[in-house]
Amino acid sequence: MGRKTNNKRLLILLPGGQPHLLKLWPFTVSFREAPLTGALLAALVPPELELDVTYVDGSVSRIPLDATFDLVAISLITGMAPRGYALADHFRARGATVVLGGIHVSLLSDEARQHADALVIGFAEQTWPQLLRDWHAGCMRTVYEQRGPAALAGLPLPRRDLQKPFGYMMPRTVNATRGCRQTCDFCVAPAVPMGWSVRPVGEVVADIRSLRGNTFAFHDLNLTDDADYAKELFAAIRPLKKTWGGLVSTQVARDPELLDLMAKSGCSYLLIGFESVSTAALRGMRKRFNAPDHYRDVVAALHERHIVVQGCFIFGLDDDQPDVFDQTVAVIDELRIDIPRFALYTPFPNTRAYHRLTAENRILHENWRYYDTQHVVIKPRHMSPGELDRGFIRAWRDSFTLGRAARRMRFHRNTRIAAVGNLAYRLYGHRLKTDADRFPHEPGVRAAWNQSPEARTANPLLNA
Repeated sequence: MGRKTNNKRLLILLPGGQPHLLKLWPFTVSFREAPLTGALLAALVPPELELDVTYVDGSVSRIPLDATFDLVAISLITGMAPRGYALADHFRARGATVVLGGIHVSLLSDEARQHADALVIGFAEQTWPQLLRDWHAGCMRTVYEQRGPAALAGLPLPRRDLQKPFGYMMPRTVNATRGCRQTCDFCVAPAVPMGWSVRPVGEVVADIRSLRGNTFAFHDLNLTDDADYAKELFAAIRPLKKTWGGLVSTQVARDPELLDLMAKSGCSYLLIGFESVSTAALRGMRKRFNAPDHYRDVVAALHERHIVVQGCFIFGLDDDQPDVFDQTVAVIDELRIDIPRFALYTPFPNTRAYHRLTAENRILHENWRYYDTQHVVIKPRHMSPGELDRGFIRAWRDSFTLGRAARRMRFHRNTRIAAVGNLAYRLYGHRLKTDADRFPHEPGVRAAWNQSPEARTANPLLNA
């Protein structure tokens, strides 16, 4: 579509910088699904303003640094914040008005306001269109805040036409719910009062119908948090005869009717946060509804319905001992989890974990670039940061040997999904580097890297 030179130009930007990137010529492919934030913000632009809208996800596309825009809107998660701030400063220097939003801005608005002309705090379905009208009229405020549950009825379809079509493992994504009713201590959702809300089932069905292709992913924090809503949704999308994946909790296995409806509606894979093989560790992170003794039943129930299980595990929890890495890899084999995935315990700003670890003086640094769940940013309770990092990398590599990957796929009907996931994460795990490349070169971090918990206790000055 040709640009009208008299229209004001809007850039909607995700800075990029995620760790899960696979460099495959001729594309840069992100392991993740396509984000919906930018495409939805573009759809919410009031048509009467006649803005010329560009949407760029810096994870998979080049950012047009030399282009001229009237307004630049940047959405930030914590790991993207430093790059996002640099981009905001760059575009402001070029004369653009810059708006910052996203979860990191909602968590640390005082930090973000130094790099922006206006902030959007909380959800943006109501505030973003109003901000645009105010900006267009020359009366934009410095803060637009929307607290509480999102209003999801009547939303326009995301502007997927502005999205790069081949940059993601799964380019077709849909939202059915917002928020999560759990209170895990590491999660940002409880730290921002976002509540829980659902989108009308008919509107979700219409959105799915609009997608090209026969596969898609739900981009929800916990798709089945409201079981009654989920059952209605799955019954409604079954006639579409599409296959899909999503994120749920282990609680899904407690409801056989829900599982049956899910499978019949086309569910082919699920991402589940098992998090730990230790009951004590799960209690410490406020995830008491996970029960390691029942993990086998969860995986078996999904496998019976030919659903691939991607299981997520976190290292660096307070109960973790140095043998947790080998123990977790062994449990993954025993449970026959199809695609394991690992993260490091990360105290995102203003979460319960952040406040607790700050009080205990166990946060290594606040260089947000490293807050991506793939870098050690804390002092673990029972090992040094270096031990945690080396064990984390070993778990990635040991879990994705060719023998283990082959055994996982041997008896699964959805071999293609399992094969793609195992190949991608095998490549990722073997690219991880150790030690000096894994932590910021800042005062105190290098000294603490291989410092044992016993040394920290014996000399409190070392813990400063």
